Amino acid sequence: MSVEVLTFGCRLNTYESAVIQDLAAGQSDTIVVNTCAVTAEAERQCRKAIRRAHRDRPDARIVVTGCAVQLDPAAWAALPGVDRVLGNVEKLRRESWRDNAPACVSDIMAVRRDAPHLVTGFDGRARAFVEIQQGCDHRCTFCIIPFARGPSRSVPLGGIAQQVRALVAAGYFEVVLTGVDISSYGADLPGAPSLGAMVRQLLALVPELPRLRLSSLDPAAIDAELWELIADEPRLMPHLHLSIQAGADLILKRMRRRHSRAGALAAIDRARMLRPGIAIGADLIAGFPTETEALFQETLAFVDEAALPYLHVFTYSERPGTPAARMPTVPEALRRERAARLRAAAVPHAHAFHTALLGRMVQVVAERGGGGHTEHFAPIRLAQSPTPGALLEVCVTAADATGLHTSGL
Repeated sequence: MSVEVLTFGCRLNTYESAVIQDLAAGQSDTIVVNTCAVTAEAERQCRKAIRRAHRDRPDARIVVTGCAVQLDPAAWAALPGVDRVLGNVEKLRRESWRDNAPACVSDIMAVRRDAPHLVTGFDGRARAFVEIQQGCDHRCTFCIIPFARGPSRSVPLGGIAQQVRALVAAGYFEVVLTGVDISSYGADLPGAPSLGAMVRQLLALVPELPRLRLSSLDPAAIDAELWELIADEPRLMPHLHLSIQAGADLILKRMRRRHSRAGALAAIDRARMLRPGIAIGADLIAGFPTETEALFQETLAFVDEAALPYLHVFTYSERPGTPAARMPTVPEALRRERAARLRAAAVPHAHAFHTALLGRMVQVVAERGGGGHTEHFAPIRLAQSPTPGALLEVCVTAADATGLHTSGL
């Protein structure tokens, strides 16, 4: 009896796949595909994985779940080899994984969100993920995910602390707080605690946790207490990843983002002033509808002005049902070309950021294959291959645009 979970997409899906692994334990030969719907390419990769699983293991049951299924369950249920589909709520319920449980995809906008299942391990991963929030109340014109995840719902502090304690007890040195829109944490809870207030209390409640990291943040929604923690809390890692999406005000307006170009730059400047040496990453979309070459140049210039070393670049992908899908499009080949130019623009900034760490002692969470990531989330190659998950202190002896290197432990 075995269950294999194939995970696509975000860190929240990674956390939920660990939940599924626990809930589905004991099932006969089963492959679970936890899908992503953020781009057409993500969905294509999910379909490819289903076809491969059906070809390579024709006797295995295939259960498909996740955001893509939530949006169009009939299409995924019709794929050859698929035995059952489950919605984003159902996949996290134990009864969904009982023998002969029916397919079920509830209305995500109306259904109550269950308390998160306690997870004690992430197979093959050196750091742990903890869900603090689900869903999103904003409506960016390019994004379909609010309709796959539902409204914003926060996990109370007690449940988060219990989960983090369990993971630390299981040997994890680093925990990443994740969700769909973690900057909106707490608005639906009694007293409306901010993300910063929750993080401060969490660190006090779990003093044995060495490293805490945050997933993507909206630059317009970083609260005052979180800024204080960025400045003063050494256990909060010196690394921010910001959901910026574009560096041109007209495009940001058409995306219906809450920040301006100047606002994003101000957030980056403030982070560097409060925490010198902090690493900054950003999500950017290339080829958004109506993006002219001049508007794209504004985003390229933004990368240089902000000196961004780490970019997560998405090639714009039409999502049916979103306002952006009805806007004048940029040719797909041009979208891909612009995505490549954005990635190239970050290379000299990554090189400069990594070079500045030469000769410094850094703390590394070791990963499989002899590598790891520092507190800045800079990738590093280790001279030896320590146990994955180990927390090490090493000296940086070489650096280039791809990362750091060390000559010994």
